[in-house]
Amino acid sequence: MSFLDRIDNRRLAFGSNEVTGAIGDSITVLPIVVALGLVTGVSVSHVLLAFGIFQIVWGIRYGLPVSVEPMKALAALAIAGTLTYAELATAGMILGVVLLVIGLGGVLATVERWIGTPVVRGVQFAVGMLLVETGLQLASEGWVLAGVGSLIVVVLVCAGSKNVSALVVLAVGIGIALGTAGLPAPHWPGPPPASLTFGITWATVDSVVAQLAMTIGNAALASSLLIADRFGEEITPDELSTSMGTTNLVVIPIGGIPMCHGCDGIAGKHEFGARTGGANVVGGMLYLGIAFFTTAPLLRAFPLAMLGVLLVIVGTSLATSVLQSTNRSLSVAIGVVAIVVNLGVAFVVGILAHLALKRTTAEN
Repeated sequence: MSFLDRIDNRRLAFGSNEVTGAIGDSITVLPIVVALGLVTGVSVSHVLLAFGIFQIVWGIRYGLPVSVEPMKALAALAIAGTLTYAELATAGMILGVVLLVIGLGGVLATVERWIGTPVVRGVQFAVGMLLVETGLQLASEGWVLAGVGSLIVVVLVCAGSKNVSALVVLAVGIGIALGTAGLPAPHWPGPPPASLTFGITWATVDSVVAQLAMTIGNAALASSLLIADRFGEEITPDELSTSMGTTNLVVIPIGGIPMCHGCDGIAGKHEFGARTGGANVVGGMLYLGIAFFTTAPLLRAFPLAMLGVLLVIVGTSLATSVLQSTNRSLSVAIGVVAIVVNLGVAFVVGILAHLALKRTTAEN
């Protein structure tokens, strides 16, 4: 289906369901962006501008509520202090090239057969646990506020509103920050951070191979299947790989962070009512608007303890994806190796174990 045909068929609707659907992947995006802004050299204003632009671009391009999210493995490692800002940016540029080549070459399905679903779930489990660990450390900065945030989560879960718990905690944290720093005046974010440099280290290589597993499994293949299931439309994994590669090669140099299309964000948008790319346009405009009001004093005033609660929510959601693994024992083992050693080693060991198990099963 051509670009123009897809837009004509799906249209860009802007009804109330598209407005509520726009927050579907914000549940993941905003907590991670705030965390990166507080603990790394990332400019939140530039990151939000990048998210806003590409939410709109891919919403119009595909005519569907395709998610635009942070690459969670890279983000988790940066938040935990394992990756520097320069290493994060370098990893994003490398993945941009790799994903673009894979997508244009049409070889993503072949790559996926080598990686395997249990490996993807194992990496997700490890990244989720890393976020939970970091979240608990931040929560210890103020147990009272962490308790308030946790109470909000418990109440919303009991009320059947689990999906919005992160956004409510985020809203309360923003309210506290506004009360402390005051309402900021709108401002132009200015040029990208001048201090950004690129350099390949072992940490960069480890993070790239780990993120590649999640991106291929969760952001390309699973997203393509979910789009077909929920919207009855076809966007091939190679198309998604190409668009992710293009996105990263554009946004990193202008101050953005590594991004991908996550199936959890697509599911979230659908659950909140989104059915067309109009939800992306609405969400993109929201991000662009927030970018002009995000200042360093406001960000510093955000309570770290509540940020910790947010990371625990996001990390728990990601870690529990291990329950969907076709081989839970292998996935959990990969996660444990990743936590004890590192994600890169766990990824390689996981692939070898997965292929060995497949071969043994085929011979039997």
